[in-house]
Amino acid sequence: MFPVWLLIIYSSIIQVFPALSAIYPTSSEEHIEVPENYGGSFPLYLKKINITLNGEADIQLAGNEEGLFGIDPESGILYVSRPLDREKQAFYTIQVTVKDEDKQLVFNPVTITIAVKDENDNMPVLTEDMFSGILSKGTKQDKPLCHQTQSVIFLNPGTSFMRVSAIDLDDPSTPNADLRYKILTQTPSQPLENMFQVDSRTGAISLSAEGSSLLDSSQVSNYKLVVQVKDLGNQSLGYRALANVEIAVVENTWITPSPVLLQEHLNVTYPKKISKVNWNSREVHYYLKESFPQGLFSIDLEGNIYVTRALDRESQAEYEIQIFAENKDGMLYNEPLELLLTVMDENDNGPVFSQEIYQVELEENTAKGSEIITVKAEDADDPKTNNAKIAYEILSQEPQGSEGFLFHIGKDSGVITLQDSELMTNAAKYYHLLVLAADLAGNEGGLSSTCTVLIKVVDVNDSPPVFLQTKYGPFSFPEDTEVGTLITTITATDADEEKKFKFVNFSVESGNEDETFKILSNPQNGTASIWLEKEFDYETVQEYVLIVSVRNYEELVGKEQDASSTATVHVLVKDVNEAPVLTQKRYEVSIPESIALGTVLLTVKATDPDIHTPSLSYSLRNDSMNWLSIDEHSGEVRVMQALDREMMQDVYTVQVIAQDKGSPSMMVTADIAIHILDVNDNSPFLVGDYSKSHLCTPQRKKQSIIISAFDLDGAENSVPLIFALANSPMLRRNWRINLINDTHAYLTMGISWLEPKVYLVTIILKDSGTPSKAQHIQLPVTICLCTMEGECMQEVGRMEGKPTVISAVSVIVGTLGTIGFFVLIIFVHLTLLGANKKKKRKACDNLYSP
Repeated sequence: MFPVWLLIIYSSIIQVFPALSAIYPTSSEEHIEVPENYGGSFPLYLKKINITLNGEADIQLAGNEEGLFGIDPESGILYVSRPLDREKQAFYTIQVTVKDEDKQLVFNPVTITIAVKDENDNMPVLTEDMFSGILSKGTKQDKPLCHQTQSVIFLNPGTSFMRVSAIDLDDPSTPNADLRYKILTQTPSQPLENMFQVDSRTGAISLSAEGSSLLDSSQVSNYKLVVQVKDLGNQSLGYRALANVEIAVVENTWITPSPVLLQEHLNVTYPKKISKVNWNSREVHYYLKESFPQGLFSIDLEGNIYVTRALDRESQAEYEIQIFAENKDGMLYNEPLELLLTVMDENDNGPVFSQEIYQVELEENTAKGSEIITVKAEDADDPKTNNAKIAYEILSQEPQGSEGFLFHIGKDSGVITLQDSELMTNAAKYYHLLVLAADLAGNEGGLSSTCTVLIKVVDVNDSPPVFLQTKYGPFSFPEDTEVGTLITTITATDADEEKKFKFVNFSVESGNEDETFKILSNPQNGTASIWLEKEFDYETVQEYVLIVSVRNYEELVGKEQDASSTATVHVLVKDVNEAPVLTQKRYEVSIPESIALGTVLLTVKATDPDIHTPSLSYSLRNDSMNWLSIDEHSGEVRVMQALDREMMQDVYTVQVIAQDKGSPSMMVTADIAIHILDVNDNSPFLVGDYSKSHLCTPQRKKQSIIISAFDLDGAENSVPLIFALANSPMLRRNWRINLINDTHAYLTMGISWLEPKVYLVTIILKDSGTPSKAQHIQLPVTICLCTMEGECMQEVGRMEGKPTVISAVSVIVGTLGTIGFFVLIIFVHLTLLGANKKKKRKACDNLYSP
């Protein structure tokens, strides 16, 4: 039964804290912890469950098949009926439901999780009655490294070769199952008392640093250890168990395996064992470093090494396989071993040419024994064996030569050479060679392949061009033949086949020193045309003999030019009657216009190209001013009349004619340009009409008369023109004259008042020639009284006859009447305008009145 005192305490707590249920509402999940192996009385009350019990409530516990738990119906406290064992079951989950009399849920089900709290009720149990291990000298010792875990500092031991293990059934998350290992005794204790060390947490046994250096199987072959295992971690209390350990010390078997020779493409069952390694320890794991294709090699638990598939030497000829041995902690016992595997070659690759088709051009004059081309085949097999030793052979040649093959190939080198000079005379331009490459040095049973060599025999420039004929002409042409006339066309041929070797160039070697002719080559069709470049002159040369040569643009190979590459062109010149020739096509002379009559200006000379030169006559044409004359026989041109530069604008041009008296139609003309030089033979004069010019008196500002002058002579004898007043005191008092530019000046009054009338102002006008010419000019200037606008006031003349009184009165009356009429019209208009405004104002007042 539930103790009465516990109920009283519980009721008091509820009364003291009535608001707890309001602050902490009922949860649908409850968590309770119960110590295992409880030694007190039962039932053991655990916790009040927040459920409402009214009347005959039906409480059900799901998950309580063993009947371990219950709920007091009066208090709602959960209890357990007997001790719990965590090692049997660590957690229990039950679900509480309450139903009323109508079998309806009073509230939602409550899930309760009960955790059994561990206590140290289990001793460590060793996994084996006797632990044994094998140890060999050479076991690797790593440098101890300090580690820190849960504030506990410990040393990481060397490479372990075995381990002691134990099991504790207590909770592994608590110190109850925290096992620690320790070596208690070592037998024998030679050569060192502490030959071994144990990892306190893992039980891994390894050599100590000193023990590793002193281990010697010849002195001690077996060791016995007593190792203690204790729970509760580093606490002094706890359960203990003792383990017996036997260690056998053996010789080191971790040695490098012998190199392996393995035939490529070996037809066996795979995987195939190729080697073996051994580390003397019961606790060992082997593995290979993957420096080769993954899965190509493997190693089993016994250290047997396998190749898993056939190898291909051409892919890789050698393999360096690294073998590792480690303990269960992944620590290496020793440095890895290296196994060298060499793949032995077999003849599984045939020669392969670098090209399937080789193409080469061979000049037709190639010398016997010349190297033409080298074919090259590669064999992927081992070059140190005959499997890759290649022999070359020409299998066929198309077309065939008259005595077999024209070509030879080096058996070992693959160099193809020309071995017959028949190539130079053979008509074939293309050769097709089938070349064989066989391995095994060409011996039977080898592999082979073929390639094609296409040889094109190319033309060389070994035939010089020759003329179809060596003499052309003679060709006869009159000496007046027009420049640009075709003389003849010459042709040469070339026996070479290559088009570029047929391109030729013609040149005149001799006979054209004065460049009378021009030769134009047409390289593509082997022709050249000879043209007249300069006029013929029968009187100078009557006959031309041109030596013309022809050559290829490309250099000639193997032969020299001969006489067939040279031709002669013969040209004759026929005489014709030619017109005279003046020494100049245009004559120019400069003379002053004041030159004396009869002066010889120049002498015109003409010649007749003909040998039978008749006499010549000279005449002038276009002498429009009849200023000149020419002597018919001597060609002297004289001045016959006075010249006037101002009439001809500086240059006077006439034409001189030279005629053959025997053939008047044979003539020649030339212009004579006479530059007439100016002399100062004209005086300057005023330009313009000054009769309407006037000045106002009294003098007004900025009022003047602008005077313009001109001189017919050239600039050097005219400008600048000089304007001045005559040397008269009165004149220079009354007037002022000032220059504007080279040809203009302005005249103003010298004093502020002059009597209104017309004045004659004497002005001296002078040019700048040498000697200068001057002219005194009297300029009429009107001085008048002026209006505001600056115009002269006009004086009104007296009317003829006197006006009568009647006429005067009539004028006055008429004027007054006219004025009155206009005043009357204005008055009536204003009266009518006022009446209209009153009417409008009245209408507006009526419109807005109430």
